Amino acid sequence: MHHGDVSPEIAAGLLALKERIKAAKIPPSQLDQTINVAIWNIREFGKQPRSEAAIHYIAEILGQFDLIALVELRDNLHDYGRVCEILGPSWDLVYSDWIDDSGGNRERVGFLFDRRAVSFNGLAAEVDAPRAKKAKEYLAKQSFWRAPYMCSFRAGNFDFIVLATHARWGDSVDGRAAELALLADWIDGRFKQKAVEDTDLIVMGDFNTPSLNDKTFKALTKRGLQVPNSLVELKVGDTTVQGSNLGKSARYDQILHLPTLAERFSNRGGTLDFYVSEAHIKELFPAGGMTPTQFTYQLSDHFPIWVQIDTDIDGQRLTQIVQNGKS
Repeated sequence: MHHGDVSPEIAAGLLALKERIKAAKIPPSQLDQTINVAIWNIREFGKQPRSEAAIHYIAEILGQFDLIALVELRDNLHDYGRVCEILGPSWDLVYSDWIDDSGGNRERVGFLFDRRAVSFNGLAAEVDAPRAKKAKEYLAKQSFWRAPYMCSFRAGNFDFIVLATHARWGDSVDGRAAELALLADWIDGRFKQKAVEDTDLIVMGDFNTPSLNDKTFKALTKRGLQVPNSLVELKVGDTTVQGSNLGKSARYDQILHLPTLAERFSNRGGTLDFYVSEAHIKELFPAGGMTPTQFTYQLSDHFPIWVQIDTDIDGQRLTQIVQNGKS
């Protein structure tokens, strides 16, 4: 990462941010052995230009991970380009298109990845709701406000698919639960088919699920999606928190997996608190008396959720060969 010749104020802010990152205790990944995967809702990223300081801070946070699902990535990718200049030439993005209406909110889903650790395998597709024939047309009875997006990747000798989405908000909890149930049904049906590209699936997103006991979360997990053990109790370093929003009170953001993938997840995972409290805003943004709301439009109102994944499956393959030989 190359922050370059920044101002003294940004340099001081980066040093303060590094201390917050250190407190999250994110372990380094090891080439061909492990990768750090994250989901981050960067609030309306691209709607309005971020300050120079915010661009450096966002790059510093993203650089802690190898593969990041980005939601609320807007149609205008200019600020993403500014971040990439700092991250460096090894980073790449695979991203979806946007929808113009208010439900779509001009949002994309993107997968940002460091090609030194992760390679793109070729599959990139939006998820369409199931259709039924009506007269001469094939129409969906129910829709996703923002289409989930999935891509295939490889790290080490581990091939996998990642699916990410930003679920609807609004007043209708029942509507959100129905949308999440639709996604659960789609995953269950698609990943049982013989032609599916890979059955190793990671599901990430801002699902707007307030807690793991909420009806919306139960709708999402009704077909067997599971939370990695390291994220059942959400922590910032050694400190347990209740959520990944700025107030640390809601579990909106999730990383999930199919049961067959459980052993790939290490016991390391958590969230990264880059906010701390209102009193600490001035350490990153010393000028102007920035409010918490203004802070969220510079960094975000969501923290990244991360987990470390074991990508070396040679031992598992060799064991299977031995077992097959004995049988």
